[in-house]
Amino acid sequence: MYTLRRWWDRHRLRVFLASMAVGSALLIRQTQAMPVFETYQLFSRLFQPNPAKQTLLENAQLQELQQRLTEIESQNQRLRELLGYASENKQSGITAPVVGRSADHWWQQLILGRGSNDNVKVGYVVMAPGGVVGRVTDVTPNTSRVLLLSDPSSRIGVTISRSRFMGYMRGQSTSHAVMEFFDKVPDVRRGDVVSTSTLSQFFPAGMPIGRVESVNLNKSPAPEATIELSAPVSFLEWAVIYPHDQSGQPIRAPNQVPGKKPEQ
Repeated sequence: MYTLRRWWDRHRLRVFLASMAVGSALLIRQTQAMPVFETYQLFSRLFQPNPAKQTLLENAQLQELQQRLTEIESQNQRLRELLGYASENKQSGITAPVVGRSADHWWQQLILGRGSNDNVKVGYVVMAPGGVVGRVTDVTPNTSRVLLLSDPSSRIGVTISRSRFMGYMRGQSTSHAVMEFFDKVPDVRRGDVVSTSTLSQFFPAGMPIGRVESVNLNKSPAPEATIELSAPVSFLEWAVIYPHDQSGQPIRAPNQVPGKKPEQ
């Protein structure tokens, strides 16, 4: 008995640790390591460098408000009634979730969960936090197909809000697009706000598009600017659909540079 007690006094710590190790192993096996996974997730969140989607959406909303303010100030300075702006009809939008998106056409189109049963029609404008996303090109009773501004086939009339120089913008299958100017020497610089123009047939004028990221005045046959789209097209989960009438006629720009394509 004395020998057993002496052995226990010398080795009880080792026995306790070994029992804990065996018990932990059995627990992990029974729970398929879920406690370990949850603990890892909890601590890894503290060191993740990428901002949350909510933060990106809030930044996009702030950028949209800044762009709208710039556009309004510019329109007031230029006496928008003399420029032939149509009066704006305040209409409520139709909130719609994104219910379909193909990896092969991620930057070209998406499907919204609202259709003709919700009074959605072809040609309606689609927006999200940050600005314009695209327009409705096909409608079923419960869904709508949207052609995104980032689609290379997309053409939209745009203007530099600060200087009012116009051109058309085409998608690049990324979060950036290219604007080609109608003038040979446009007044444009990095950071300028870009919005839909009065020449845009498929979108109302003054809607935020993005900001100028870079300018190439030596581009032939016309100067170009790289535009960073302000709406978070890459991870949209919902959008708002607004009515907009269209005649189906292509835009006609005064003194348009030969070889340029109209908005599509």
